[in-house]
Amino acid sequence: MPKLENKKTKKEAWVVAVDMGYGHQRSAYPLRHLSPQGRVINANSYEGIPQKDRRIWEASKRFYDFISTFRRVPVIGKLAFAIFDRSQRILSFYPSRDLSKPTFQLKQNYNFIKKGWGKDLIEKLKEKPLPLITTFFTPAFMAEFYDYPEEIYCVIPDADISRSWAALNPKKSRIKYFVPNSRTAERLQLYGVSPDNIFLTGFPLPKENIGGEDMAVLKGDFKQRLANLDPQKRYYGTYGEMVKRELGGLPSPSRPLTIMFAVGGAGAQKELGVEIVKNLAEKLKSGEVKIILVAGIRKEVRDYFLENLDNPEKVEIIFAKDINSYFGKFNEALRKTDILWTKPSELSFYSALGLPILVAPPIGSQERFNQRWLLRSGFGLSQGKPDHTKEWLFDWLDKGYFAESAMEAYMEGRQLGTFIIEKLCCG
Repeated sequence: MPKLENKKTKKEAWVVAVDMGYGHQRSAYPLRHLSPQGRVINANSYEGIPQKDRRIWEASKRFYDFISTFRRVPVIGKLAFAIFDRSQRILSFYPSRDLSKPTFQLKQNYNFIKKGWGKDLIEKLKEKPLPLITTFFTPAFMAEFYDYPEEIYCVIPDADISRSWAALNPKKSRIKYFVPNSRTAERLQLYGVSPDNIFLTGFPLPKENIGGEDMAVLKGDFKQRLANLDPQKRYYGTYGEMVKRELGGLPSPSRPLTIMFAVGGAGAQKELGVEIVKNLAEKLKSGEVKIILVAGIRKEVRDYFLENLDNPEKVEIIFAKDINSYFGKFNEALRKTDILWTKPSELSFYSALGLPILVAPPIGSQERFNQRWLLRSGFGLSQGKPDHTKEWLFDWLDKGYFAESAMEAYMEGRQLGTFIIEKLCCG
């Protein structure tokens, strides 16, 4: 945890996440410049965290990692995961009704908080009161319960959310939410959150992939990407005038079609990455395709790739020992990526970079809702059979399907979430 200082600068806020999977940390990473010393605080592992607090967080993390891995066990694993997933399910949106009644899981969270969970963290933050931005709901609940004197903001990293994200008594809560899309805003209102506490900002995307508010970096990268995604000019032939109006035309392709496959934080679907590479081996050898495999910070995933690929030197593997280095490498590689192939996690919102998402099978209720949002918005396509990738992927490419998804996401997506959050929070 950063050393606390007494002087309050104008554009500062505490940025708090949890290191449980990548989603909450990835949401915090673009906002890190607001936090003193540019460091994100992880509520479950900050320096000096009391052992009793750490034990509660670790029990939850261990169970999540276990159930994510155990789900691969035939029959019994899927059954166990289904029971777990039901406990955090998102109820159907229709018919419209009052969904403010707290769940058992939410009540349990508050029981721990009432017994002192999180008090140490909030008391430390009170030493230098700044607006608090958290990308996970529990630290927001802790801050409100322990009377944190500054504004409390919660960034939501999914296209729809369970009741767990709203406070025990949402109508009286002062927590303010930064939401990525209109459905999440509507869902919070069903949970009893006041519309005055909901801000439709978009997801906080990394500034290095956007540039300034004029989006100069994004536009330059997107022009090259769109040229790669429309080799037969099928999309451009129909919508060329719109492309010229928005982007000033397209350059000639200057790199092979680049596909990035990203593995989730628990290492899920690493086998799919190997299958993709093997199916596209001829395209890789000819230089027609480049593949980037994302192992994140999991050494075992990187080693799996190295051990199971026939020619691992033909593939770029993104791996880092710490989370910030990983995000930095990932964001840099993303600028020269044409298709992002991943399960529908928080990365769904990276479609706004003009990046078509090739949707791998979702894991859990949360990701099924993200998938639904991606497909209904036209920002992504469900993957075909992995063992036939070399056929359907290039068929879709030639027909302009990826170009269409990319342009739809670029035009309709929300790219400036980081800038909007910064203004709302820090003035």
